[in-house]
Amino acid sequence: MVPSNGWRAGWSGRKPPGRSTETMSNPVLVEVTRGDLVESRHCGAIAVVDPHGRRVATVGDVEATVFPRSAVKPIQALPLVESGAADAYGFGAPELALACASHSGEPRHVETAGAMLAAAGRSVADLECGTHMPTSSVAERALIRAGHPASPLHNNCSGKHAGFICTACHLGLDPEGYVLPDHPVQREVTAVLADLTATPLDAANRGVDGCSIPAYAVPLDRLARAFARMATGEGLPPLRAAAAKRLLAACMVEPFMVAGTGRFCSDVMPLFPGRLFVKTGAEGVYCAAVPELGLGVALKVDDGGTRAAETAMAATIAALLPEARTLGLPFDRWLKRPIMNHRRTVTGNVGPSAGLVDALQAVPHGATG
Repeated sequence: MVPSNGWRAGWSGRKPPGRSTETMSNPVLVEVTRGDLVESRHCGAIAVVDPHGRRVATVGDVEATVFPRSAVKPIQALPLVESGAADAYGFGAPELALACASHSGEPRHVETAGAMLAAAGRSVADLECGTHMPTSSVAERALIRAGHPASPLHNNCSGKHAGFICTACHLGLDPEGYVLPDHPVQREVTAVLADLTATPLDAANRGVDGCSIPAYAVPLDRLARAFARMATGEGLPPLRAAAAKRLLAACMVEPFMVAGTGRFCSDVMPLFPGRLFVKTGAEGVYCAAVPELGLGVALKVDDGGTRAAETAMAATIAALLPEARTLGLPFDRWLKRPIMNHRRTVTGNVGPSAGLVDALQAVPHGATG
C-alpha cells in the first residue's frame, strides 16, 4: 500500500491553518511547452484514498468541493442494478457500461441506448437529456452526409438517462420529469451519491448538469473514497457492493461503451485488463479505481482543461501501476503528448510538471494492498 505521506513532502499545496479554501493555491500539475519553453501551466489537486477515507496520497487542496459531473455516472447507475431493472430487461456489460458512459455518439452507442429504451417499452421521445451532435467527428460527419438530424440518443449522456427511465419503468413509476430533483428516481440517485461520498446533498450544494439532472458538489477526497468503496465494496451493504463491482466490471469489459474511439477512458482501460477503471467528468475532473490496490482516485484541474486532466491521470496511473512505463506508445501518448502544427511538425508537448514527477517518485513501485 502506498504510504500516507506519499506525495505530500514539500509540494502538497495543503491549506495552512486558518487559511480558507477560497484563498488556497493549488500546485502546477501539467505544463505545455513550445520548443524548450513552458507556454502554459495547469494547476490542480489529486486525491488517492482508500475505502476507509485514509488519504494515501494527496496533491493540492483535496478538501475543496468540486462538481464531479459525469465522473460519478457509475454511482448514479447503482439504482439501475440494485432495483432489479438491469436484470429484468436483460442488460449485460454493454448496456451497463453505457449507463456509466459519456459516449461519443458513435453508431454502437446510439443503437444500444435505443435498445435499452425499447426493452422498457419506451423510445427516444422519453429522453430528457437534450440533443447535441455526436462528439465523435467521424460520427458527426456521417450523420451530416446521411442527411439525418441528431437526436437525444446522440447526447453523450443518453445511456445514463436510458438507465434512469428503465429504473422508473421497472418500479412502476412514471418516468416523466425524471431529471428533476424531486422525482423518485432522482431522489434515489441522490441518496446513493450522498451515501458513497458521505456528504449531505441538498439545494445548498446543488446545480444543474449539462444533461439537466441535478449536479452536486462534493469534496475531492470524498469523491476518491467513493470510488475506492465502489471497487472494494467495503462499508457497503451486500446488494450495493455487488452492484458496484458489477458496474465497474462492465466498464472494464466494454471500455468502448464508456467513451469511444480515441478517447482516454476507452484507450487506457484495455491496457490494464480488469485492473483499472477510469472515467472522465467535465471541467477537468477525472476519477479512477484500482481494485487490486483498493484505492480510488479523484483529480480536478482548476481551469477545467481536459488535456491537463488526462495527463495528470496518466501520471497518477503510472505511479500506482508502474508497469504502465513498459507499455510504450499506447500509454506514453497520454502521459506526454506531442503538440503538432498543421504541417505535422512537433512544436512542443503536454506533460506532467517537474513538481508532479518528483512527487510521484515518492510512491513505492509495485505497491499492493
